[in-house]
Amino acid sequence: MTLSVLSVMFAAVISNNIVLSQYQGICPFLGVSKKMSSAAGMGFAVIFVMAIASVFCWLVYNYVLLPLGIEYLYTMAFILVIASLVQLLEMLLKRFSPTLYSALGVYLPLITTNCAILGTANSAVVFNSYNFISAFGVSVATGAGFLLAICLLAGVRLKTDKADIPACFKGFPITLVTAAIMALAFAGFAGILAS
Repeated sequence: MTLSVLSVMFAAVISNNIVLSQYQGICPFLGVSKKMSSAAGMGFAVIFVMAIASVFCWLVYNYVLLPLGIEYLYTMAFILVIASLVQLLEMLLKRFSPTLYSALGVYLPLITTNCAILGTANSAVVFNSYNFISAFGVSVATGAGFLLAICLLAGVRLKTDKADIPACFKGFPITLVTAAIMALAFAGFAGILAS
């Protein structure tokens, strides 16, 4: 991998975080971050689906859609790939990790419609035209950025749930304030790898 791909991967985790900078994947970010175990499980599930989806989307786009001249159907094709992968993940979790399966609850099927996964596939495959390995690397890094953000929020939420804060800020309002402060902190890294 070249230095430019490594800098894009760093940016995907820190300065251009999919949740805190691009505001994609907010629903599971706010909904599953109540417990660290659920947040980590969702983060790893997103990394898995995001990486595998980008690989399959790259293959479908470059070996099916482009040769047939129907690349304008990429969004529909990518959604079908992502939905299939989420069903596979759901079956695997149900069989091998029932506790994580039940902890993720309704948010597991929501990975299918998670705009972060579709956005990453679009960005890596269509908009930036990365090669196979680069698309995979950037997708893993983007998923790692999601994992980092959701685990940081889960850790802070564990503290704020026990903290003595005003009643009007308890629960979801303090979570939004926390996410906003996290977004500001991550924005401080913007431009760190400027050429």
